[in-house]
Amino acid sequence: MPATTRPDRRRVLVTAPNQVEVVTEPLPDMVSNEALVRLLACGVCGSDRAGVQGEHAFVKPPYYPGHEAVGEVVALGSPVDGLSVGDMVVVQPTLSCGRCKMCRIGRDNLCDNLEFFGCGYREGGMADIFSVPAGQLYKVPGRLTPEQAALIEPLATPLHAVRLTGDLRGKAVAVFGAGTIGLLTLLAAKRAGAGRVVCTDLLASKRRLALDLGADAVVGSGDDGVAEAVRDELGESGDAVFDCVATQETLADAIKVATKGGTVTVVGGGRRPVTIDLPVLQEFQVRLQGSATYTREDFATATEMLSAPDFDASRFVTAVYPLARAAEAFQAILSGREVKVLVVPSDR
Repeated sequence: MPATTRPDRRRVLVTAPNQVEVVTEPLPDMVSNEALVRLLACGVCGSDRAGVQGEHAFVKPPYYPGHEAVGEVVALGSPVDGLSVGDMVVVQPTLSCGRCKMCRIGRDNLCDNLEFFGCGYREGGMADIFSVPAGQLYKVPGRLTPEQAALIEPLATPLHAVRLTGDLRGKAVAVFGAGTIGLLTLLAAKRAGAGRVVCTDLLASKRRLALDLGADAVVGSGDDGVAEAVRDELGESGDAVFDCVATQETLADAIKVATKGGTVTVVGGGRRPVTIDLPVLQEFQVRLQGSATYTREDFATATEMLSAPDFDASRFVTAVYPLARAAEAFQAILSGREVKVLVVPSDR
């Protein structure tokens, strides 16, 4: 009997810095604890921006990108409670071991053996069909479109950061950066009861969007005096400052805004080490908090927020490219002008 061959699929592959290709490979084998998922939409993230430039701290080419993935279940290797073929799902890309200390105490986003779907893992969501552990699929309510559902994963990140930071009710809050994560951090902070919120960004278009989404004031970044301008707009020091850019300059300014006694939470993915003014951090009792990804709880909260009738995903999704033009999607995110760029299976 002749051997059967598996059907092919298209996959996006970052082959080298600034080199994005669409390759054809066989479909993955069906494994008992996994699902096969057909792509509906996948976001291009700031971490992809760093990854494709070869500057990500932990993800280096070659790799298969796509961790903000929404799709339709086409096959299950074994039965999964609450999940069926045909369901629309979003991937929770943190693939934890379930055995290490962090997993045992319920902090699986900090797993000692963490693998990350779409960021160095053998599979990514920018593919016609991809495989993923079935337990990492989160069923999407039918009232959400694939474009809306593609914001669940990025929204979960600032929701987690806000939870780590603490009680924001009535507090003075600053958000550095008004890209996707910064704007979603603004919404998460407002949801948590923040008082006055000031956002920064280089681009006037993104500052205008921050105002439209509820920021009380905005400040142009990139020049000297940003910290002072933010404090002036707040009318006081920042109780909580979210650094969604994570550069030497933004972290230094964030600490200045937070003095004295404030918390600086780093939400953006840092590309390289930075230095801080340690005497200021210690003497002015500034808390510096890292925030890593999210938990299942954050996914649930993100889904609830996105399901609200007044949430307009079109304000965030500013460009959509078919899978065959994935290289253009990466160029769009590198430009810095877009907010959220999506890759979908084909032209619409």
